[in-house]
This record gives sequence, structure tokens and C-alpha cells, in this order.
Amino acid sequence: MIDKKQTRLRRARATRVRIALQRSHRLTVHRSNLHIYASVISPDGGKVLVTASTAEPEVRSQLAGSKGKGGNVAAARIVGARVAQKAKAAGIETVAFDRAGFRFHGRVKALADAAREAGLKF
Repeated sequence: MIDKKQTRLRRARATRVRIALQRSHRLTVHRSNLHIYASVISPDGGKVLVTASTAEPEVRSQLAGSKGKGGNVAAARIVGARVAQKAKAAGIETVAFDRAGFRFHGRVKALADAAREAGLKF
């Protein structure tokens, strides 16, 4: 029997292969019910270069006044802007967006839009 996670990873596989052929940095997103995580991964060797998430203390302090913790669109926007800032500081201008099998909708879309607005090119 195939579960929800396996079907999501199956959907993600084709995107990952396509990005690997492009030989570009990959901005990958993972979302859970409580948090959202974003990482920029290098094309050679798959090393994680930059990360941002709602589990970081700096982001948690920004979200302290709001009702939700990290599982909402506002939190995703903060993480998107933060990962773009860190990537630009590391000298990464363009990335390929890897939604990891999640629908490009809601929190995933908010993160991508915020990263674009902060100057990251997809």
C-alpha cells in the first residue's frame, strides 16, 4: 500500500531529475503542519548551502506576536525572504524551485513569491 509521503516523493522525483540536468542551485521546500523549511542545495554533490525555517530562533521571535506559530502563510513569507537574503549573501542569484511534490499553493506559493520579491531569480 502506498502512503501519502511516498506519493509526494514520487511526484517530486521527476522535478529533481530535471533540475539535476540543468546543473543549477535548487531551492527546496518542505512543509509540515507546524513548520516550513527552505534550503538551497548545490548542483554538485548536493551540499546544503543555505537554510531557513520557522524553527529558527530569529524567525520564532518575529512570529511571537502573531496567533499562529509557523504553519501559516505569514510565516512562509518570512522564511522565503530570509532564505533569499542568505542565498544572495552566499553569492547565489538564480535557483531552480523544487516544491518537493507539494502543491504550488498556499504556504509553498507564499514562500516562493517572497523569495522572488527578495531578489532570487527562478
